Amino acid sequence: MNAFGVYVHVPFCAHRCDYCAFATYDDRDHLREDYVAAVLEEISREVAAGTPRATSVFFGGGTPSRLTPEQLVSILAAIPRTDDAEVTVECNPEDASLERLLTYKAGGVNRMSYGVQSTRPAVLADLGRRHGTMAHEEVSRATHLAGFETWNMDLIVGSRAETLEDVRATLDDLLGLEFPPPHISCYALTPEPVTPLGRDPARHPDEDDTADAYDLVGRTLESRGYEWEEISNWARPGHECRHNHVYWDHGDYVGYGSAAHSHRQGRRYWNVRTPERYIDMVRRGERPLGGEEVLDEATQAFERDSLALRTRRGVAREAFASLDEIRHLVNVTDDRVTLTPQARLVANQVILRLKSST
Repeated sequence: MNAFGVYVHVPFCAHRCDYCAFATYDDRDHLREDYVAAVLEEISREVAAGTPRATSVFFGGGTPSRLTPEQLVSILAAIPRTDDAEVTVECNPEDASLERLLTYKAGGVNRMSYGVQSTRPAVLADLGRRHGTMAHEEVSRATHLAGFETWNMDLIVGSRAETLEDVRATLDDLLGLEFPPPHISCYALTPEPVTPLGRDPARHPDEDDTADAYDLVGRTLESRGYEWEEISNWARPGHECRHNHVYWDHGDYVGYGSAAHSHRQGRRYWNVRTPERYIDMVRRGERPLGGEEVLDEATQAFERDSLALRTRRGVAREAFASLDEIRHLVNVTDDRVTLTPQARLVANQVILRLKSST
């Protein structure tokens, strides 16, 4: 069966981090019950129209753990999925109680994702994060006790408050756990213009420092048995996030909820951004469509190649007219082109040389 992903967007947060530019809100918890009802209605309509069974489901946001566990599980129960479907829920560390995780597990969730970002107090403060510096220990223990075999923790590097020693200490903290996460993601901090971080140039990351931190993360994880999977992801064998691969393989997926994006056979479409408008449109029996575009064959080819190049699978040598200008940024093995570790943060320089980019 072909992979088919389902994404559910939960736009609620207890607190908006200083770097966050996602479609999330920290002042609209009063909409949660109506929002869940609208998502269930949207799913019902799509299922009636013949949407394929999901091979993976991902609850993201925002903060999915702002919903009660029962609300989230009720949404999951409405989504037709294969018997072996991967079901991931993003969860803030401060919400990861054993009781919550047990309810998730009983309801069909089999993979967790936690935004730890750092274990250093000054770094967490600079990022505007709320969880405590020992949250990684509590989360790890609760996740193990709840019976989850695979899960990930996210890191962010690039804060002006972070040194290389801070990065090394965070890695030591995570890898030294009794139950370390089998999948670790690491993202470079991006100063989006609409965020408090973006509006303060003094807090913008230094590109060289970020590159050094990213390099340290990659070298450390790979020396400890994690395999590089994609620009920002490393996993122990067997613990890769299958849902991510739906995106990286330019596959088909449907998104439910406000601001959720979908892709079906070259057509990309997305729902209206705000939860109020989304709820209102669904209640009126309307499709909450915010926009759409149909990708021509050339655009689809470029997206497939550029996404594949970000992964360890890479692309066929024939995807490039010439490698002369980027020879120092790529490896060529068995007629496949992959990024060198040093090129991962400047992948766009390689992507622009793809034949499909012209």
